[in-house]
Formats: sequence, C-alpha cells, structure tokens
Amino acid sequence: MKLTLQVWRQRNADDAGRMARYRIDGVRPDMSFLEMMDLLNEQLNQRGEDPVAFDSDCREGVCGTCSMVINGRPHGPSRGTATCQLYMRHFSDGARITIEPWRAKAFPVIRDLVVDRSAFDRIMQAGGYVTVHSGPKPDPNALPVEPEVAELALDAATCIGCGACVAACPNGAAMLYTAAKVSHLGLLPQGQPERYQRVQSMVAQMETEGFGACRNYAECEAACPKKISISFISRMNRDFLRATLAEPVNPRGTMDSQ
Repeated sequence: MKLTLQVWRQRNADDAGRMARYRIDGVRPDMSFLEMMDLLNEQLNQRGEDPVAFDSDCREGVCGTCSMVINGRPHGPSRGTATCQLYMRHFSDGARITIEPWRAKAFPVIRDLVVDRSAFDRIMQAGGYVTVHSGPKPDPNALPVEPEVAELALDAATCIGCGACVAACPNGAAMLYTAAKVSHLGLLPQGQPERYQRVQSMVAQMETEGFGACRNYAECEAACPKKISISFISRMNRDFLRATLAEPVNPRGTMDSQ
C-alpha cells in the first residue's frame, strides 16, 4: 500500500506547529496503525529527517497512551477501537490520512502527536483513597455485591484514561472520564465511606484543570474505545447533587445504586 500522510509537527509547546506531508510505501494491510507510524519513522530516519513523536506502550488497547486524531476522529474510523488496535486494512491503497494530536486546552501539546494528559492523573489523585481494613484479610463473601451492580462497576472500570472523550467533545469536557472513575468506586461497598467526598473533590479538580462543560452532545460516548455510556455522567451528577445539598447518611454501609 502507498499512502499520503498529513501529520501534525510541533517541536515544543511554544512552537506554532504545522502540517507536514509524507508519502509512505510498503504498508501492509495487516499492520496496525502504530506499526505504520514506526515504518514512517524508519523511512524518515533513513532520509536524515526527524521522526514523528507519538505515545504508545502496551499496543493492546489497555494503556490508553496511543492518542491520535485520525481523519478528524479520535482513534480513527473504527468504533470501540484504540489507535493501536486500528489496522491498515481499514484504509484503501492511495488514501490520504490526516493525523493530529488531541485538541484540548487541558491537553497541551508537548511535541508532534504527544500531549500532556497529566490533568487526568490529578483528577484521580483528588479522589483520594479507599478505606480498607488494616487487620486480617476479610472473607471475600463478607461484602456481597449484586451481579447487576458488579457488572455496572466493571463497565465503568474499563476506562483506560486515553482522553478520546475530551478530544471528541466540542467543549473539551472530561465528564465521561471523571464519571467513570467516580462510578466504579462509588458503586462498590469498598468505596462507600468516601463516596460523596470523592465526587466533590474530583469534580472540583476537573474544573480547576480547565476542562469544558458537558452539553450532552454524546460525542464522548461515540469516541470512547471502551464504549463507556454517558449514563455514568448522570450517575455522577446525582451523587454530586446529593453531596452538595445534603450530608449523606448511610449508617449500614450499604450500596446506594439508585
């Protein structure tokens, strides 16, 4: 396959940046998108040009570092797929592909396609800890969890923190990410003691980081490689409202999954 790539090049955060055109040959349909980028960098090195900087780690759709906007869509044209899981067979021979970094105020560009997503880390840190017993290990059956609640918590926990939701949102909101992280702890009994303090702290940090407001466009859900539902945003909003308007009372430590 022969391709024409329009790639965003930016030396550092202070550089204005520009689009650069590259022609690449020898791309196989069974290559992943990141393997194609590796091939591009090999050819650039052979010509004595600077390789394109981009993030990657696991290359298995787990770590969330492969953040690229491909033809205007975070992670590319395939729904429920991270960039590292996107294969070149989804593109035709001779295609022109535009590759850009995440575009969001809270995700400043470091170099080329690499952005600073440490704002997500600070939101997680604001959530604090989960209370655990310091004594003997408890019986696994001591805290029963309803299967439906467990499945819902696991759905929220699949968030890999890639930031596609922010890149897709017209307002650059991080509500889906924050809601997923709030919910997967707030649904389980272990997360109940700090449940309402956690949602207040994480939402406050999200606003401090400069993310935009949610307007229910649902672009975040459409771009999420793990297909996380925007219903978690509603759940987080309810918890935040309860934490703001009234002191929650949960004397038995039971789960409130309403």
